[in-house]
Amino acid sequence: MKAVVITTAGGPEVLQLQEVEDPQIKDDEVLIKIAATALNRADTIQRKGSYPPPRGASPYPGLECSGTVESVGKNVVRWKIGDQVCALLGGGGYAEKVAVPAGQVLPIPPAVSLKDAAAFPEVACTVWSTVFMMSRLSKGETFLVHGGSSGIGTFAIQIAKYHGVRVFVTAGSEEKLAFCKDLGADVCINYKTEDFVARVKEETGGQGVNVILDCMGASYYSRNLESLSVDGRLFIIGFQGGTSTEVNLASLLAKRLTVQGAGLRNRSPENKAMIVSEVEKHVWPAIEAGKVKPVVYKSFPLSEAADAHRLMESSKHIGKILLLP
Repeated sequence: MKAVVITTAGGPEVLQLQEVEDPQIKDDEVLIKIAATALNRADTIQRKGSYPPPRGASPYPGLECSGTVESVGKNVVRWKIGDQVCALLGGGGYAEKVAVPAGQVLPIPPAVSLKDAAAFPEVACTVWSTVFMMSRLSKGETFLVHGGSSGIGTFAIQIAKYHGVRVFVTAGSEEKLAFCKDLGADVCINYKTEDFVARVKEETGGQGVNVILDCMGASYYSRNLESLSVDGRLFIIGFQGGTSTEVNLASLLAKRLTVQGAGLRNRSPENKAMIVSEVEKHVWPAIEAGKVKPVVYKSFPLSEAADAHRLMESSKHIGKILLLP
């Protein structure tokens, strides 16, 4: 098969489409003939040499895909050859085929195309596990997502609105903010021209929001704590603003705040399967009802993976970027 190989750590130009060995499936895995994969920031970090795949995972980038089941391991019960599916991967999405544990596979939601379904597994599992399972965001609460126009952000807006939450977003252009508003965001803040802490306080009568999903890390840490309400929950899923900061811990006690962080890729197959099961139970009905839709900005052929990475790193896109074998 063909796969995108990271030939050495570096810029987008190190991504090369090459002939490689087909993946071999284990007894509890399925082999998927890939129709589409979607980019994630983690792919660009892996390309630079800072985010190696978990032990036993494919060395090729790509953390989600959609496609057709081509073969199944002898212990696999639910899936059969010919099923159209999407899947959460530990790696290997930038290829024509990928082996994946059966518990990380999801059916294609009705009314979503096979190609567009590749935009869902990583964002759905990330947002559902962090914002809802761990931070317990619930109906009637307030929620701030930084990077509202990203793949994570565009999904988070829609699923939070579906669950009756008031949604705040930050983004860096009026075009991105307008898109977020069209998706249902209630309060849209341009972080380049506004202080998001002041705006959050203004919009919540000085209370702050209940939950924040943050991809920035250090550079936003203190301001995020300021923006939380009593019993507020901050969840960190990225470090685009660095990993090290100094902070006054007093507000943690005064406001009974919870700060958590987690990644998805390095979790055990059992843990991923549990998250995938919860996503199918709680998120798939919203997609089937047309309340959560895939947001795809642009698709590239697999041979143009470098250009896709350049687009992602420019941050000009809104929603997801796909690669098509």
